[in-house]
Amino acid sequence: MTCTAATQRRRHDDAPETDAAFSHLAGLPDGPERRALREEVVGAWMPMAERIAGKYRGRGESIEDLVQVAALGLVKAVDRYDPTRGNAFESYAVPTIVGEIKRHFRDHMWAVHVPRRVQEARNRVRGAVKDLAPAHSDRQPRVAEIAEYAQLSEDDVRVGLEALDSFVTLSLDARLADGDDGYSLSDGLGEADTGFDLVVDREAVKPALARLPERERTILYLRFFRDMTQSCIAAELGVSQMHVSRLLSGCCAALREEVLADTDPGADPAAESADRNTADSGAARSA
Repeated sequence: MTCTAATQRRRHDDAPETDAAFSHLAGLPDGPERRALREEVVGAWMPMAERIAGKYRGRGESIEDLVQVAALGLVKAVDRYDPTRGNAFESYAVPTIVGEIKRHFRDHMWAVHVPRRVQEARNRVRGAVKDLAPAHSDRQPRVAEIAEYAQLSEDDVRVGLEALDSFVTLSLDARLADGDDGYSLSDGLGEADTGFDLVVDREAVKPALARLPERERTILYLRFFRDMTQSCIAAELGVSQMHVSRLLSGCCAALREEVLADTDPGADPAAESADRNTADSGAARSA
């Protein structure tokens, strides 16, 4: 091979001459000599892998991790390269390393799952915005301008712009305002409304309550809504406290049996226990 041909095959200064090493490597059986030569070839091409990794600096991943990913791609290229095909190793290794880095971003860097089509739209939109920025220093490029430059539809550009904010997420504890009075994302989240459970309880026992005698309904109302003690209820109705206690127990037992009678006979014990609690709590809140 002439000097000129060798230069054409090695397009960068960090592309070493390893044709002889690859030819020797292809004929070696697995063993210490082959592993040592393989490590030597990988080390010789590492500057190229580091250069490629540097092109993806500033995209949310540390340069050290990018170099490791690029090194993994380089090792795969070395193991899979076949010198008998006549192609230069560099022309095979560069796409392999770039593909490994892009795969890393696609599979490990997104905070949420994003379809590949959306990821590609995001990358094209990101590149278009970066290229158009010098010509629009006073404003952000418009959707139509990005679409024309990136050769995308305006809808795809809007999807890509939304995906730009999906690459990383904020913690729920992250403050949304400066200062000590700033609130976090978790402060804006809703909580379960226990009032909905009360609605179910009330509706479940309402028909049974309507069928109770007036005195039993009055006792339930005084006990659970007026928060009166059994002795105060007894004085109010002119009966003994023991009688009030028996009436309260009897009312709750009757309501419980009536509510349970409407459930599926094949219900499990846990469901029956829940219905029992519903009857008791519903009687307390719906009398």
